[in-house]
Amino acid sequence: MKRASFIDIGTNTALLLIADLDPVNNRIIPVLHRQTIVRLGKNVDEQKIIDHVAMQRLIQCLLDFKELSKEHKAERIVAAGTSALRDAKNRMEIIDEVVMASGIVIKTLSGEEEAALTFTGAIAGMENAPERFTVIDIGGGSTEISMGDMACLDQSVSLDIGSVRLTERLFSDQPPSETEFYAAKEEIDRMFTGNLEPFFAGREHVFGVAGTLTTIAKLVSGQKEFDPAKIHNYPLHYNQVRQLLEELKSLTIEQIIGRGVPEGRADVITMGTLILHQFMRLLGVQEITVSIQGLRYGMALKELQQLQGENSNIL
Repeated sequence: MKRASFIDIGTNTALLLIADLDPVNNRIIPVLHRQTIVRLGKNVDEQKIIDHVAMQRLIQCLLDFKELSKEHKAERIVAAGTSALRDAKNRMEIIDEVVMASGIVIKTLSGEEEAALTFTGAIAGMENAPERFTVIDIGGGSTEISMGDMACLDQSVSLDIGSVRLTERLFSDQPPSETEFYAAKEEIDRMFTGNLEPFFAGREHVFGVAGTLTTIAKLVSGQKEFDPAKIHNYPLHYNQVRQLLEELKSLTIEQIIGRGVPEGRADVITMGTLILHQFMRLLGVQEITVSIQGLRYGMALKELQQLQGENSNIL
């Protein structure tokens, strides 16, 4: 087996998975999970630049992840950046600074690459998978929707609607005014219109990944502390999402933090919940299965497949 670290650098959060890759039994065995709210994409939607302070937060986070990887004897670190790096005009400068400071090379994924890796990661290791299913990933800068089966991804789209991006663009405060809230709803509907139709074929079985979905599941299930084992495969119903949205849109950031939402997510969870609500409403989805897996697992699966290829060449 080979132990490796996989880092997903999103607009709001950086996520680490250290895992053992077992090419003989085709398994990804998680060793350690970590997440840090970096807010790399702060003001990127407006300025198209990642500022120095955000870059320093990222570098410190990656140094911490590198130390954890060393402690757990990971042989390799694979890092990928998504929406914030895609949008930033100075992404090459950021990537160069990160390499010099940490030695970690970041690959910037296209929206299509992100959707494909997230799709395979969400269902990695799943038994008794549905014949056809859809995966949604609501990030800080973008939302990826993908559909297919265990053998093949055949439909995907990446949309520039994320919890950080739209909060910065459309909400002046939390709670938002009624005018701001409905303007956000109209903007989300506008972005979804014309893009959701291909996914009606996979709406009976939908999986949701990433921080917005896991946070919503934690809130509606009444958990005080985040427990991955209780969140993974949690069935999230449309009525639960609708009720939570009604509550969140009238709460202050301090009140949301009091509900157990981390400080770096409390100001954007209302928008993230609104995006999920509109997705479910427009597509007619009654239930979403929450997965704690996603892009990191897709990266790990790709590494596992490459390892299997190397072993077959040796044989």
